[in-house]
Amino acid sequence: MNNETATWNRCREFFRSRIRPQSIRGCIALLLTILCLTVAVDSARAQSSPREQYIPVLCVTAGGNPTGTVSYVMVLFAKRSDTRGLDVHFVTGHGRFSPMSQAAMTQAIANAARALGQSPHSWSIGLSVADPGVIIDGPSLSAMVSLTVVAMAKGESIPRNRVITGTVTSDGRIGPVGGVALKVMAARQAGLQMVLVPSAVSGKERIPKFTQVFQVGSVSQAYQALTAPQYPMVNS
Repeated sequence: MNNETATWNRCREFFRSRIRPQSIRGCIALLLTILCLTVAVDSARAQSSPREQYIPVLCVTAGGNPTGTVSYVMVLFAKRSDTRGLDVHFVTGHGRFSPMSQAAMTQAIANAARALGQSPHSWSIGLSVADPGVIIDGPSLSAMVSLTVVAMAKGESIPRNRVITGTVTSDGRIGPVGGVALKVMAARQAGLQMVLVPSAVSGKERIPKFTQVFQVGSVSQAYQALTAPQYPMVNS
């Protein structure tokens, strides 16, 4: 276990035992503190201050009558000057991620970085579910999280009213996920103005034909659409 990983673990346990965030601001403060302390392990190596973004992700509730929902995730990013590897930490605050989601997001960040010509080996990332009592399971948020991380690394941003559901494959594609129609409906009800969905959608699913729902196949296409100054011209 390296020094930074040990510091993450000590900080996480310290704040778990002493802090119970009661607001989104509390979650931000908790994650920023942990990320700042990690970077401060060797301040001479730190290239940039931690950055944070609060992003929507599309989910489907479990059970016999599933519905689409919009949850929110805090993403914090810092770039180190060393190249010892991608460092992703999941902090339990209001909610939490399942082990499946954690593994999917970690892999998606590496896949998206490679597809967009970035090296993640100097990135430290903190992730937390902002919604009280929510457990996010499954891989479908991994495209949104990973593309947000890459945008932060590049000094760019994704507008808060745009979202994507999907996975990121090792060959740079946006992989299919379930419940797309329910997720699109939830995004519309939440006021999100642009929704990207995988082009490889199950034939059994009928995507609602709203104005700003686009199908994307590649990571590059998805990134360009999410970060474009204006709505992109892609096939829906």
